[in-house]
Amino acid sequence: MKQALPEQVSLHHGLKNQTNQLSMQIEKQHAAQHLLKQTNSIFFNELTDDQVLSPTVVNKIEDWLSKHSIYELEQLNTLAQEHFLYQGITFAVYGEKAGIERTIPFDLIPRVIAKQQWKTIEAGCTQRIKALNLFLADIYHEQSILKDGLIPELQVLTHEAYQPVMLNHRLNGNIYSQISGIDIVRDSKGEFFVLEDNLRTPSGVSYMLESRKMSQKLMPELCHQYGAGIEQYPQLLREILAENSKADAPLIVVLSPGRYNSAYYEHAFLAREMGVPLVTSRDLFVENDKVYVKTIRGCKQVDVVYRRLDDGFLDPLSFRPDSTLGVAGLMSAYLSHNVVIANAPGTGVADDKSIYPYVDQMISYYLNEKPILSNVPTYQCREPYALDYVLSHLDQLVVKEAQGSGGYGMLIGPQATEQDIDLFRMKLIASPSAYIAQPTLDLSVAPTLTSQGIVERHIDLRPFILSSPERIEIVPGGLTRVAMQQGSLVVNSSQGGGIKDTWVIDEFSY
Repeated sequence: MKQALPEQVSLHHGLKNQTNQLSMQIEKQHAAQHLLKQTNSIFFNELTDDQVLSPTVVNKIEDWLSKHSIYELEQLNTLAQEHFLYQGITFAVYGEKAGIERTIPFDLIPRVIAKQQWKTIEAGCTQRIKALNLFLADIYHEQSILKDGLIPELQVLTHEAYQPVMLNHRLNGNIYSQISGIDIVRDSKGEFFVLEDNLRTPSGVSYMLESRKMSQKLMPELCHQYGAGIEQYPQLLREILAENSKADAPLIVVLSPGRYNSAYYEHAFLAREMGVPLVTSRDLFVENDKVYVKTIRGCKQVDVVYRRLDDGFLDPLSFRPDSTLGVAGLMSAYLSHNVVIANAPGTGVADDKSIYPYVDQMISYYLNEKPILSNVPTYQCREPYALDYVLSHLDQLVVKEAQGSGGYGMLIGPQATEQDIDLFRMKLIASPSAYIAQPTLDLSVAPTLTSQGIVERHIDLRPFILSSPERIEIVPGGLTRVAMQQGSLVVNSSQGGGIKDTWVIDEFSY
């Protein structure tokens, strides 16, 4: 057998290297071209269509992407998934036969918001939470807004989340929702709208913090330069919870349903980051209307319970008698002002989707201000004229359960089958007060890495608002959720949605 001459071997390797380099260059260009094509999207693309956002940031992100092949970018996303799996960052996707737990899909391409726009979001969320806390204080005390006829009295007082046990119970600073999440979307013109309020036990903040950690690992040169800091959230949360208590050095605990809960990772994460005990009902007991936690150094009195379970399970003596997740006597200690429960029982009446349309009136009534952030137009199916319209336009509307969450129990008319529409028509006729309807918005999109390359996917934003009698704090950014399926408008993690890091950019800092 003939041996190749040295110059032939050298030529062969040279050609092979050139071919590999050319292939890599084509792949890298392919990534950049995919991103640039998003400017032709029929939807508002937040990275390329936003005129407020500096092109400098967009160009730097595109440049960073173009220096990596699609394969390399996919490998980086895989590293993120492996990190989430190792850390136990999972969420339940109900209805899947393969198992109820899975890692959260992460997309490394950040969602970018100009600081100028963030200030509007921040001011709007602050205004909204002030009004909602005042509304809760009102309906459990004077009920002025109901007596003045701005909100139907029966709609509030007969609401299943309304807790009569909270009547005339005074809270420090009238703060009912210490930790809130406001879901915000943008339409085809880039305008911001509030989609819904989350005042009971809003989740997702751990995903916000972990997304930032991944950005710092995967693209440190960009993240450290542009992304405003959010790592202070756990310390802020601890300070805010402490400020809601009148104790000098309050003992705070995080009350979790336990490790089988879909958000247990977040409960453990926040307790660890705050440096406070993570407890279940077995760790707490009530004696003489005071709450105690069992520790290796004996029993200690608890001043603040950051609860991560619903009202009905908090105390079997006050709510569901079959609950094994709550603490017997907890409400007695709470009503005696010996412990703070965050968020307060009964907050759920303010974040119901049938109360949502009245938040604009609350802002005007309690603050004498105009809303900074607009609501999405909403049809209350309990009203006969609204029900008639909804039934006639089901194929054009989004219909939601007023008490629904997680993206369950909803109809997206333009994407629904005739069978789905007929089923919802029967549900609406049978129980109209249980539903609201909204027009289908052309939700904004952001470039997202998928197995098909860099494509557009619909997104929303959940800023987290911390409230105490002394202040309201919002870390810059919040959680961006992504509908990972093409054309889908459902971003909820519980239905397979993913997450992105959110960068608030100071447009004057570069």
